Amino acid sequence: MISLDSPIATVFGDQTKKRDLVVKGLGIETVGDLLRHFPRRYLETGELTKVDDLEVGQLLTVVGQVVKSDLNTYRDRRTGNTAYRLDVVLSTDGPTLRMSFFAKSKGTAQWHASRLPRGRRGVFVGQVSSFQGSWQLTNPSMTLFGADEDGVEAPDGLGALFPIYPLTKGVESWDLQRAVTFARTVLDDVPELLPLEVRERQGLIEARTALNWIHAPDDQAQVGAARKRYRFEEALVTQLVLGRRRRALQAQGARARTGGGGLLAAFDARLPFELTAGQRTVGAEIEADLAQPHPMNRLLQGEVGSGKTLVALRAMLRVVDSGGQAALLAPTEVLAQQHHRSITAMLGDLAGGGMLGGAAEATSVELLTGSMTKTQRTAPMSRLGSGEAGIVIGTHALLEDTVQFADLGLVVVDEQHRFGVEQRAALTDKAGSPPHVLVMTATPIPRTVAMTVFGDLETSVLTELPAGRAPIQTNVVPLAEHPSWMGRVWQRVREEVERGHQAYVVCPRISGDVQEAGESDQLDLDEDGAARPPATGPAPLAAVEEVAAELSTGPLADLRVAVLHGRLAPDEKDRTMRAFAAGEIDVLVSTTVIEVGVDVANATAMVLLDADRFGVSQLHQLRGRVGRGGHPGLCLLVSRAEGGSPARDRLDAVASTTDGFELSRVDLEQRREGDVLGASQSGFRSSLQSLRVLRDEKTIVAAREEAGRLLDADPDLVGFPELEAEVSRWEASVRSEFLDKS
Repeated sequence: MISLDSPIATVFGDQTKKRDLVVKGLGIETVGDLLRHFPRRYLETGELTKVDDLEVGQLLTVVGQVVKSDLNTYRDRRTGNTAYRLDVVLSTDGPTLRMSFFAKSKGTAQWHASRLPRGRRGVFVGQVSSFQGSWQLTNPSMTLFGADEDGVEAPDGLGALFPIYPLTKGVESWDLQRAVTFARTVLDDVPELLPLEVRERQGLIEARTALNWIHAPDDQAQVGAARKRYRFEEALVTQLVLGRRRRALQAQGARARTGGGGLLAAFDARLPFELTAGQRTVGAEIEADLAQPHPMNRLLQGEVGSGKTLVALRAMLRVVDSGGQAALLAPTEVLAQQHHRSITAMLGDLAGGGMLGGAAEATSVELLTGSMTKTQRTAPMSRLGSGEAGIVIGTHALLEDTVQFADLGLVVVDEQHRFGVEQRAALTDKAGSPPHVLVMTATPIPRTVAMTVFGDLETSVLTELPAGRAPIQTNVVPLAEHPSWMGRVWQRVREEVERGHQAYVVCPRISGDVQEAGESDQLDLDEDGAARPPATGPAPLAAVEEVAAELSTGPLADLRVAVLHGRLAPDEKDRTMRAFAAGEIDVLVSTTVIEVGVDVANATAMVLLDADRFGVSQLHQLRGRVGRGGHPGLCLLVSRAEGGSPARDRLDAVASTTDGFELSRVDLEQRREGDVLGASQSGFRSSLQSLRVLRDEKTIVAAREEAGRLLDADPDLVGFPELEAEVSRWEASVRSEFLDKS
């Protein structure tokens, strides 16, 4: 007998090549891995597969029936000998398909003919091609159903539905189906993770039944019941991992930061405007969290321009009032410098701690970036280490071992999706006790949405825009249908400049094929998560240096055009941004370095070239750079993507709404959850096997309630050893690294 931990070789026998392909291509190493490799869909073995529109190159998997089978001879031109060809016509519920099998010997040809007589039915897999007006199935592989006196029957171990598994090259669905069938037959025990009372409350089948029904169902009802069971099981284990992590973090404790100094009060008294109702509400939520003897772990979601930075600054001032320090971690030097300038300006003499002219309640605000020299860093690092500096703003430079804090009480992470798990952990590890953590984002990327739905982060939402924010009109410029519209795009930019405003032009490349570090090409994915070819057509992607040169000598010849990208020296980037903010530049041609934090009130127009190459989150963030000064904003999404393509659908979604949460759901639907419980930031692959966050929100909520009940009654899950073992396995795995380090 075998167990779930038995090596995969125990069910693949002497099929060494197939076994190695399964291990290497699918990551299946144990019998348990194999049995949790679920079919992605099923074919009805009793009916011919309904086939709709066919496309050349399409990989087709169908249940078909042989309606014609002719053995023919022909002269092999290379050898001059007689050769044999079996021509088969396959019937489906749709177009017929032709298949040809070639053989040098008559015996081999007759063997093919005996396998494929008229009336034989089976599952056929091959690539669709067209020849002389007929559809063909090229290089088909197949599993055939044997005939008896009653007609057609499926192979042993196969029910009314034929499972189609996610595959790798060289392995067919029936290879996995046969191994799974054997494994289910000889498996000694199927661990039951779910307590009986949980199964009864949630209406779930038991483990052995679920295993049989997911791999060899008799009908779709059994498939549905099995999937319901596995989705809930995965949700429950995930919620138990998150729940135990939250409880362990709270048990560690943190220093309550209740204020007591006069810095925050002095800042509030000097504000030249009223806080919005949302800012007051969220501020109260954060103050309540900071006053607890356990760490805050809160996500601050706010539309672009909703005042997140002000809310975060007030939280930092409360921590400084409590004798602690606060660090704001920004993803780029441009953003770090922007934050430093804006926060210092907002504080005024309250940022002059230890300086002549500083207010009595003042602290000092430091800046640390990677481009600063050792000499430039010495003084700020000394003030951080001694506690003299209350606030520090920086990039990855804050993560270096040489940066030490006297009492780090709060970590604010701006645009958290731009940082990996280890980077955030390196900063929080600098605190003597766990610091409070506030993460901010304008559009939650898929993993952030996933963690929010899972309840790992408490969530605050700012939906109200402060006075002075103007609406942004967003339009798609479809060059595939209307290439002449490009001239009107530059005319609109010129019109905005003639009105006394400024414009951004954003490109996905710096020059040629050089891509800005940290900037991503958004890929279209098929239903299995594989990358489709880019939708940008044969033309090269727009590049900053080329576009700036063309505009300067062409449609924007008499305007002041400048460039900004990640390969410029930090001082040059800073000078360019200062000049743009001062109105000395009319049009800034840039990469996505201006994606977050850049605040130029006079900028009213943005042109995004090859906009389909950016993700939904990026598009929403970039769009938020305009319309910040009370003037209506204009955002033009220029794309060669064809109408109806996923890339075009993504742009249409961005143009249709400015609701960040709605766009995050669009992003999640297209990109999947990402490595929700791991360090990966890509979003293209999900460590979740059965769950999908949007589809299964109700299941996740129900699982969280059940997890709470279980942990309240039995924190160590002593009474449920199988469930505890699975939770511990997840906690120890790479996939739970996010929870251990965030």
